[in-house]
Amino acid sequence: MEVIKTTIEGVMLVKPKLFSDGRGYFVETWQKERYEGCGIDLAFVQDNHSKSSKGILRGLHFQKNHPQGKLVMVSYGEVYDVAVDIRENSPTFGKWYGAILNQENQNQLWIPPGLAHGFVVLSDTAYFHYKCTDYYHPNDEGSIRWNDPDLGIEWPIDFEPLLSAKDSKAPWFKEFRKELVK
Repeated sequence: MEVIKTTIEGVMLVKPKLFSDGRGYFVETWQKERYEGCGIDLAFVQDNHSKSSKGILRGLHFQKNHPQGKLVMVSYGEVYDVAVDIRENSPTFGKWYGAILNQENQNQLWIPPGLAHGFVVLSDTAYFHYKCTDYYHPNDEGSIRWNDPDLGIEWPIDFEPLLSAKDSKAPWFKEFRKELVK
């Protein structure tokens, strides 16, 4: 497996070893000792799986008081996955990193606790999986607008994505920063 440090402190692109032949492929998506060896050493307490259609954008989500580290991957289809550093004292605060995750490359993105996360589906359908280091607390969730000009995320889309009602009303990054000062 290859691990690539990204432009965001703590975010890593993980390229697991794929074993392919005429029958298909095999990939090991998690192995405690191997991942601990590359710095992903927090305990996972919850696994999630979502199915989404082309053009759906989920995010940018985070939990305020119970931040989750996430190891994310796509088992079917393709997404553009984005992590935004919202850790107030981080040297990469306000920066973002994006990567294509799909069934062909089987790449994973490690997003440490304290970052906002989102993805847009590029294929007709995508199965998105993520391991989390804390439980989901519905009353603790926060979000930031996906197309915030202050963040300048370069989403690889030429269409208006489909958003949930909550995501379409997400605050701008400036509003999020004001909340940090309080």
